[in-house]
Amino acid sequence: MKLRIGQGWDRHRLVTGRPCILGGVGFPDCPVGPSGHSDGDAVCHAVIDAVLGAAGLGDIGGMFPDDDPIWAGADSLGLLAKAWAAVRQEGYKLVNADVVIICERPLIGSRSAAMKQKLAGALGAIPTDVNIKGTRGEGMGPEGRGECVTVQAVALLEEA
Repeated sequence: MKLRIGQGWDRHRLVTGRPCILGGVGFPDCPVGPSGHSDGDAVCHAVIDAVLGAAGLGDIGGMFPDDDPIWAGADSLGLLAKAWAAVRQEGYKLVNADVVIICERPLIGSRSAAMKQKLAGALGAIPTDVNIKGTRGEGMGPEGRGECVTVQAVALLEEA
């Protein structure tokens, strides 16, 4: 059995006037949302980088360049599904993914199960193969000041 691991990291500025979507889940009560060329979903972006990296397929910028107008406003959960299709084409299946979301708002805990469902669906996995954790910056750094959301993701793949 051949295993491969990949790591992803993404950060988006939080701005007023943008919907807050993380892990494919909306946070309608959040007054700020992640800016970006697509919908700004930093969770999906970090997971994309993790699975692409594990499969040796580069990164999100290579697959979905942010200077290409076709990806403007794109649904990042859909981008994750496209990236995952490329990974599956290489003969891999997901063992597990682990994600940590660092932000002051929105609060992640109440929506982590919904995020697991959405991410697992895009990855052709079951929700128990995806783990979501939220933490805060505790007033330190750009996350702690509420300026951004930062996401770290790790994905373990196995040859199918």
